[in-house]
Amino acid sequence: MAVVVFGITVFGVLFGMWRYVDGKIEKAKIEASTVAAAASALAGLTRQELAEHKLFVAQHYITKAGMRETTEQIMDAIQGVKQAVDHMALRVDRVVENQAVKPRPRSS
Repeated sequence: MAVVVFGITVFGVLFGMWRYVDGKIEKAKIEASTVAAAASALAGLTRQELAEHKLFVAQHYITKAGMRETTEQIMDAIQGVKQAVDHMALRVDRVVENQAVKPRPRSS
């Protein structure tokens, strides 16, 4: 009888320990599942915000090719202004050269 009681006691202790460990494992699984769901939601939100930022950048900023094209247009316009100023300087020089030099009266 004592052996049977001892066996039932050992079995009860082992069963109690197994239930305790199993409860801890289940609790850890639930916590891990909750954390994983939160991380997944955060990753989805981050993905959406990144897509919105990419769209904003594409709409509001210029590409390298666009910048190169704009720079070329500005440089062409500056070249045109330079040519107009050079042409104006030549015209002024011609006007000055073509003016008749009036003789100065000599004082004696």
